[in-house]
Amino acid sequence: MTKSDPKSLIKIARENGDEDHAEPLELGSRVRELRKARNWTLEQAAQQAGLARSTLSKIENGQMSPTYDALKKLAVGLEISVPQLFTPPVKDQINGRLSITKNGQGAAHPTTTYEHELLAETLTKKQMLPYRARVRARKIEEFDGWVRHDGEEFLYVLTGVIQLYTEFYEPIEMRRGDSAYYDASMGHNVVSISDDDATILWVTSLA
Repeated sequence: MTKSDPKSLIKIARENGDEDHAEPLELGSRVRELRKARNWTLEQAAQQAGLARSTLSKIENGQMSPTYDALKKLAVGLEISVPQLFTPPVKDQINGRLSITKNGQGAAHPTTTYEHELLAETLTKKQMLPYRARVRARKIEEFDGWVRHDGEEFLYVLTGVIQLYTEFYEPIEMRRGDSAYYDASMGHNVVSISDDDATILWVTSLA
């Protein structure tokens, strides 16, 4: 695997925290929580789900085990899936997370073909890995095989002109403002065909 493989950056992004795990919830409490989050009364929620008010009240108070048909109605009324009735969101809907990286202050990870600048490095448990890269490579032969890793990837050309090489497609010339979204497990490499090094923004999924 080439030194330019983003796997090393992905490992860095995952080092500072354990994976989040959703714990099962008691159905009645979960339904009440979802209803109150929408500021609905029992009557409003029951009407939305197509259930009797007394039925919904019994479900919330644990006095009744709903049929699967009732569960489907609840899920449709609350605009969620049936499994979400039993499992809370992995993260709070609003968690206020924020990370600012000033220009030129990202964490540097130079390689023989790219000069990576890792962005939002202080933010743990990210779902995406954003980084800016200066493309030093001028020929595909400079790479020790394909770069490939799990997840999906988004590429946006910031300056210069690049050639995007992929395992299953013909090379694609891309200029400032051009972008590509692709399966990162497919082999891929980027070279600069500008007089100067090109710069690109890469965003790799971590999920």
